[in-house]
Amino acid sequence: MTNKNGILGLTIVLALISVYYLSFTFVSMNIKGKAETYATGSDGKVDISKKQHYIDSLWREDVYIGHTLQEVMERELSLGLDLQGGMHVVLEVSPVDILRGMAGGNARSAAFQQAIKKASEDKKASNSSFVNLFVKAYKEAAPNTPLASVFANSANRSKINSNSSDGDVVKMLNTEIDGSIERAFQITQARIDKFGVTNPNIQRLPGKNQILVELPGVDNPERVRRLLSGAAKLEFSEVYLTNELASGLDQLGKFLTREDAAQKALAKPTAAAATDTTKKTGLGGLAAQLEQKGADSTKTDSSALAAQSAALTNLFVPMPQGLGVYMKDTARAGEILRRPEVKSFFPADLVFMWDRKGTEGANNQLILPLYFIKKSNGQAAMEGDVIVDATHDYDDRGRPEVTMRMNGEGARKWRTLTARSVGRPVAIIIDNLVYTAPTVQGEIPNGNSSITGNFTVEETKDMSNVLKAGKLPAPTNIVEEAVVGSTLGAEAIRDGVVSSLVGLAIVLVFMLAYYSKAGWIADLALLINLFFLLGIMASIGAVLTLSGIAGIVLTIGMAVDANVLIYEGIKVEIEEGKPFRQAVTDGFKHSLTAIIDSNVTTLLTGIILYIFGTGLVKGFATTLIIGLITSLFTAIFITRLLLEAQIKKGRTFTFYSALTKNWFKDNSFDFVSQRRTFYIVSTVIMVIGVGSFIFKGFGLGIDFKGGRSYVVRFDKEVETDDLRAAMKETLGSSPEIKTYGGSSQVKITTDYLVEATTPDADQKADTKIMEGVAKLKDNPGKIVSSSKVGPTIAYDTMISAAYAIILALVANFAYIFLRFKRLAFSYGAVVSLGHDVIIILAVYSLFNGWIPYISLDIDQAFIGAILTMIGYSMNDTVVIYDRIRDYLSDERSRNESLPTVINNALNSTLSRTAVTGISVILVLLVLMIFGGEVLRGFTFCMLLGVIVGTYSSLFVAAPIVVDLLQREKKKQPLAVAVEPVVPGKKIKA
Repeated sequence: MTNKNGILGLTIVLALISVYYLSFTFVSMNIKGKAETYATGSDGKVDISKKQHYIDSLWREDVYIGHTLQEVMERELSLGLDLQGGMHVVLEVSPVDILRGMAGGNARSAAFQQAIKKASEDKKASNSSFVNLFVKAYKEAAPNTPLASVFANSANRSKINSNSSDGDVVKMLNTEIDGSIERAFQITQARIDKFGVTNPNIQRLPGKNQILVELPGVDNPERVRRLLSGAAKLEFSEVYLTNELASGLDQLGKFLTREDAAQKALAKPTAAAATDTTKKTGLGGLAAQLEQKGADSTKTDSSALAAQSAALTNLFVPMPQGLGVYMKDTARAGEILRRPEVKSFFPADLVFMWDRKGTEGANNQLILPLYFIKKSNGQAAMEGDVIVDATHDYDDRGRPEVTMRMNGEGARKWRTLTARSVGRPVAIIIDNLVYTAPTVQGEIPNGNSSITGNFTVEETKDMSNVLKAGKLPAPTNIVEEAVVGSTLGAEAIRDGVVSSLVGLAIVLVFMLAYYSKAGWIADLALLINLFFLLGIMASIGAVLTLSGIAGIVLTIGMAVDANVLIYEGIKVEIEEGKPFRQAVTDGFKHSLTAIIDSNVTTLLTGIILYIFGTGLVKGFATTLIIGLITSLFTAIFITRLLLEAQIKKGRTFTFYSALTKNWFKDNSFDFVSQRRTFYIVSTVIMVIGVGSFIFKGFGLGIDFKGGRSYVVRFDKEVETDDLRAAMKETLGSSPEIKTYGGSSQVKITTDYLVEATTPDADQKADTKIMEGVAKLKDNPGKIVSSSKVGPTIAYDTMISAAYAIILALVANFAYIFLRFKRLAFSYGAVVSLGHDVIIILAVYSLFNGWIPYISLDIDQAFIGAILTMIGYSMNDTVVIYDRIRDYLSDERSRNESLPTVINNALNSTLSRTAVTGISVILVLLVLMIFGGEVLRGFTFCMLLGVIVGTYSSLFVAAPIVVDLLQREKKKQPLAVAVEPVVPGKKIKA
């Protein structure tokens, strides 16, 4: 192998990177374990607030090679919601409310109302923007009415006028909706930061009016719903200056000194005393003291007490606008400021408010500014509904600034407020967080103002968005939701770990049994592959989900394929009498093309999965893509290094065991001559399937039809008919109820209130479900997970799934044509894939409701499994095609008939097909048994796909190539020139 030292160096670098990034996971797990130990009471229950208090005390402290706990947790291999519990929400900014706000009084017209209603209905089954659908509907309702007559009003006069074209109006409406989404995104970020969730995921979904929010560990869904839905509250308030509060701040200093003295007095040389001090003062927060439990901690650490004293004395840091608090101390500062005694030091109309973001302080520590806001009777001087418009611009010196315009009422209030605030700051507040507090330069009489300062362009854009947040009534609606209970998450971790370990063990044992001593090297390469896979996932910040664990297990099974191709090639070289070293070299060389081609096709499918998938599918795709790359590296390079290390020591070994020595040797199966029989069998099955599609249809999951889904666990076995009757009585219609993972657990699917957008709709639905559950006497049940998908999301999901499947077929067709240079190969591959998809759909339609404990619903998980099956089937087909190409290019095949040549090629790959297929089937069976209910339907589809895909590669794809090439031969002499013919080239098994 050329450049061996370079490969070895790269391997060492990858290993070090993996160790480094995975180490953060182990450090984080260790600290979380200590936090849980600290928070566990004598009854064995964990006090969540105490656990969070422990973690908060270390949040900004160095805990690992110069990294704070926050940085450690940001770098750890994060767990998805399905593994630790939590909430997944998709928010949609309501375009209906935005258009009504833009239209003003014209929104009450009959034509406008009719157009809004029709556009809302059409949006459920359309990919067009809401604005386009509204415009089309409005033109139907009022054919000769220009849009400017609806939207040209005083609020929009800076953008359009009564003479503006329909195109200008549409552009303005789209711009406003996009701006509203950006405002909603910023406000959602601020609300989530305030919520205090570790490692939340918040992102705009490209091309949609939607925002994705994932909140790990959340156990209060109703609180999240209230927090995320509802319009933002924008306020303008006066700010107290520090010198106006000198007396109160002096008393606060004395109070902190007394607290410090009390802390010292209460400190005892026992763990119990340290814990008691924490309870009494509420200010103990240092993890080193919180950990002191037991006889080993009987000595008081004077340096820790000194550090704590300093932290209390310097809790508040002087800043230009008032005070600031180091981010790590904000929890303690907030607790102090909420105390009635502390509030009494300051004016009755003073309210403490935090800035929305921290600023860099000494030693690179973040400081969160604290403002002293003046609110008379709890009311701000002005609210945001008076804002007509706000834009980002440049002042006369070319500096970024923000301009805002108010309505008449706002102008009057703004004049009064600015007149009494000249030379003083006015705070601009959203959801009780201060976004900025500019100083008033003079009285502003007309409501038109500019805000200048040392701003960047991005900051002025953000600020203008903030000011416009109060302009339009545009609350966010929850259109998709999933809640996973912590109990279900813990079970998922257990199932995932067990399935991974069992699947890995089975593959390792199988490789040893099949390849004997050479199996040890393959097994070591597989373990290194797994290590690199996890290390790379940690390094790029990937989230490990339950489906990701399935991807790991499947990657292990599919990683066997490259090793099998290499080992089978080496076996042939040895059988030809070559020296062991040369056999290894040639075996790697001649198997390289098949390995790369087969993995590229699967990689293409994985990328498509990632682009079009969400949730479970995206997590699976992420792991699959990384796993394919690491599998290629370990099979081609690590296995080679390990083998050459053995050769260097003078060791040789066989690539078979006593049991498998003669397996698949001298095969002479006739795959081609019976191809018409297999065509007929496949056609009959597909015709029956299509008939079932038409007359029976499919069971659609809520991903594709919309609705609410609940997994409910009962104490005892439950009869679905009894529960269905109880639910019908409660909901008014019969929901779909299926046994889910056992006789005491069910999945309830209903469309109850699925289109309702009121903030309490989800809570009402949850309550109704529990009312129905409670009707089953002496068998209490509880909701362990729930999800909601709105009609628009369901339609988008269906369209994305169709695009994904079509794109996968096109991409594979194109790649096969590029690599094999003949349409016969591309047609054969795509027909084979279409055959596989139709047969799997036929099984899902025919047997839906007949197979117990396995969901045969068509949903996102099913589409992910279908695409994975396409990747696997293409992998299998490409290896066979590669061998067919070799045989057709060999001079010794020139005098043989085409069916004979292809039969020989198929027989030569049979060992690889069987070993890889058996490995993958084994790991999928493990996932079926141990992977848990969430993955059972997903795994069943993939298992079915592997079986059908292997069949189609041998009996559909290859025979189609025979027929098409024979047809070409009748028209012209056969001249397969896909690869140059190398004189003396051997045909490899």
